[in-house]
Amino acid sequence: MAEQQKTVHLIITRQDSPDGTPYKQEFKIPYRPNLNIIGCLMEIQRNPVTADGKRVAPIVWEMNCLEEVCGACSMVINGKPRQSCTALVDKLEQPIRLEPMNTFPVQRDLAVDRSRMFDALKRVKAWIPIDGTHDLGPGPRMPEVDRQWAYELSRCMTCGVCLEACPNVNDKSPFIGAFAISQARLFNEHPTGKMNAEERLEGLMGEGGITDCGNSQNCVQSCPKGIPLTTSIAAMNRATTVYAIKNFFRS
Repeated sequence: MAEQQKTVHLIITRQDSPDGTPYKQEFKIPYRPNLNIIGCLMEIQRNPVTADGKRVAPIVWEMNCLEEVCGACSMVINGKPRQSCTALVDKLEQPIRLEPMNTFPVQRDLAVDRSRMFDALKRVKAWIPIDGTHDLGPGPRMPEVDRQWAYELSRCMTCGVCLEACPNVNDKSPFIGAFAISQARLFNEHPTGKMNAEERLEGLMGEGGITDCGNSQNCVQSCPKGIPLTTSIAAMNRATTVYAIKNFFRS
């Protein structure tokens, strides 16, 4: 978009309450160079007047770090789920359409409830329990070559974009999503986390687990951090299969 353009045209899908009916409102705000979507929403917040001159309630959305680290500002921008802090107006076609991610229940306007993500992390025990280990001394060190690829997985910010892009995640499916599978892999490969590896594999093998993945690969294409999610899915597919075979022969 040329800098001479004086306004930015936005069409925003709004919803006044969790059980309210969605509706659209149009806004036009002054253009300035290097403006991102968060800047547009903040401008509307300062002066919540629609394009036809009607004063309305300010837009509700989530944000925190403004540096694509927290994952809070995810929304659907021109049909694509992404982080609004790194979505630059200069690189977007107008009118710019903003919608909440429809994979999650809408709380209000562009803010959604991502509880299903945190429930999935609990299910796969995406942490390393260290209670009671104070007197055991430092844990084993992780080889540098392993630490480097593990760091890529640790960059997950629970933004929800991979779930929004996945055709297997919806209100009729309990699929936990690629992010949780990848986090299970991260902690299962950690020298200390391996102690609870089988519990995480059990979490992945239940209803809505790894077998519900349809391998569309939308997740890895949409992840704002470029996390190798499909590589993690393949690795955990193998791990759960080996674990199931071992359990079969144990019994």
